[in-house]
Amino acid sequence: MNTAAALRLKTAGLWLAIASALTVGAALVLQYGYGYAPCKLCLTERLPYYAAVPLGLMALFLPERLARIALGLAALGLLYGAGIGVYHAGAEWGFWPGPSDCGGGTGANPGQVGDFLNSLQSTKVVDCSVAALRVLGVSLAGWSAAISAVLASFAGTAALRP
Repeated sequence: MNTAAALRLKTAGLWLAIASALTVGAALVLQYGYGYAPCKLCLTERLPYYAAVPLGLMALFLPERLARIALGLAALGLLYGAGIGVYHAGAEWGFWPGPSDCGGGTGANPGQVGDFLNSLQSTKVVDCSVAALRVLGVSLAGWSAAISAVLASFAGTAALRP
């Protein structure tokens, strides 16, 4: 057993879990603390981070071979998240159309037209093609794509490095 490689995998797993948790935590603070409602693509972009946290923690406790598999799976998921982030950011910049079903909804169909009109007053519709916030000129979707790509590279390198 290579002790240095095992320690490197455990360290990578810990940092991956911490970075993923901080990224999701920041998104949740923006959502619940500052009132930025996420769209459908925003919620989809969070899924790889939700998976990367336990996969990173698993890498802490699993044997070397299984830790590599956990980090590799996290890298693949985060790579998918980076792709979704690029697609979302491109839709926000108008490079291509966003999904046609993105824009919120009212839940179950109201029984009466009056009920429907009342529900429209309290429903906040979030469009995937409009950036809710830009930081340093980059939308949150763009930041998510960049963070996902960096974390995917980090986890993938750790998984493949001998």
